[in-house]
Amino acid sequence: MSLKTRKTVAVTAAAVLLASVGLASPAFAVPDANTVDKLTKAVKISQVMNHLKKLQDIADTNGDRAAGRPGYAASVDYVVKELQRAGYTPQVQEFPFTYAEENSALSRQDPATTWVDGQDFLRNNFDSGSPEGTATGPLVPVDLVQPFPANGTSTSGCEPEDFEGFTAGSVALVQRGSCDFSLKAINAQNAGASAVIVTNDGRPGLVGMIGDATGLTIPAIFVASPVGEDLASTPGAQVTVTVDYFAEERTAFNVLAETGTGDDSNVVMAGAHLDSVQNGAGINDNGTGSAALLETAIQMQRVQPTNTVRFAWWGAEEEGLLGSEYYVGQLSEEQAGDIALYLNFDMIGSPNYFYGVYDGDNSSGTAPEGFIPEGSAAIEDVFEQFYQSQGLPYQDTDFSGRSDYGPFIAVGIPAGGLFTGAEEIKTADEVALYGGLADVAYDPCYHQPCDSLTADGADAAFYKSLNKAYKQRLTGNVNRTALDVNSDALAAAIITFAFDTSTVTAPVDTFSARSSGAATAIDLNALRDRATQ
Repeated sequence: MSLKTRKTVAVTAAAVLLASVGLASPAFAVPDANTVDKLTKAVKISQVMNHLKKLQDIADTNGDRAAGRPGYAASVDYVVKELQRAGYTPQVQEFPFTYAEENSALSRQDPATTWVDGQDFLRNNFDSGSPEGTATGPLVPVDLVQPFPANGTSTSGCEPEDFEGFTAGSVALVQRGSCDFSLKAINAQNAGASAVIVTNDGRPGLVGMIGDATGLTIPAIFVASPVGEDLASTPGAQVTVTVDYFAEERTAFNVLAETGTGDDSNVVMAGAHLDSVQNGAGINDNGTGSAALLETAIQMQRVQPTNTVRFAWWGAEEEGLLGSEYYVGQLSEEQAGDIALYLNFDMIGSPNYFYGVYDGDNSSGTAPEGFIPEGSAAIEDVFEQFYQSQGLPYQDTDFSGRSDYGPFIAVGIPAGGLFTGAEEIKTADEVALYGGLADVAYDPCYHQPCDSLTADGADAAFYKSLNKAYKQRLTGNVNRTALDVNSDALAAAIITFAFDTSTVTAPVDTFSARSSGAATAIDLNALRDRATQ
């Protein structure tokens, strides 16, 4: 990520346009009675926190707020009722999805270690099925690149010859790299492996193993890099791999609401996913984005926008962006062409935060050529101008399709948004900019039960130190400073584009680009893969 603290680049067209009106703040001026200044003052952190408390209550009552479970249905009901109270006529969009309960496991006998499903490892999700079963055997590392990281260069398990001398019944440990996960798993099975563990190669996070693995019958899992390094250090140790899950078709829901005034042929969309992971309240991920968006929608009823503003709370994001993907997939070409841009807010109050703006101009070079639709850079500019107006630092964050903007950019709709960090590690340079603690995650409770307003189950000593570093601004797993600032940034961007999208739409006719297939056809399977990381 490239750090940016008050860019010294030339002022963008967006800044020139918005500053020329001469109202509110220089970067966010809009017509009388509909100013950024008034809206951001109306979107109070106390009300955003009240929404979070309601979501926490729902999780406490139901166990979590995961798609397909009662807590998610209750979360939908809460958002719908709040929108109706504010004067909206919300729509609930149903869609089917494959609901699964995970009971997979990974353990080692000596040294005795048990790893956590969903945090340390994931079962495979091959298109041809995920074979269930339990296998115990001595661990055999197969052609690993050591020391980590391999950074995509490893050929571990890609050739049958890699398994020469492999003892049948052993558990194979192979490494992410230059060939398909399915090929590694099949090669391990053909060599007589009773189970296969694929380790990440030094890169952070977990990857959902997808693809065609027809003929696979042994349990296969993917482990995070630290787990893989730990396992690789104990060859011959007895390990047990279990793939066990329950799956059935269930219904999930998106909630949609839009302003009563505005140009329906020039729609500004803003969304956040409403679901949590299983067995967690999902308060930072993504109660923060959902709550800030809800309060902004409520206060936007005091605004008469030029363009229609459509708000969305997505379901089953944690299952692979399913709600947003379904929504975009149901749009006709004309309806998709009416959407000028999409703004996404997923995790905007991380306890050890940074202020991340989706890298719409790809200045960090992390996105493939042609991946980011024209106009996204202008969205990035608006968020950056907000932070500049507040005298705050900010930085690029990967625009890789990992959240609900993915299906929108896949059809060429410009997008942008905010992110305050997940499981990645905060650097000392970032601490100098934002405060907090270095060499630990932005969100140490990411996808864990401690992602709550109490952070129960987290490292109490660490959270005490982090709270002290932030002058007692934590409420459980939420940093109120970050959430307060980003609630305003969210509101500021929405109202800015509610009155003028010309800086986004001027560079290219996105509807024509979509119709002609110009450099915007993104592989949704690849987006799902990124989303599960």
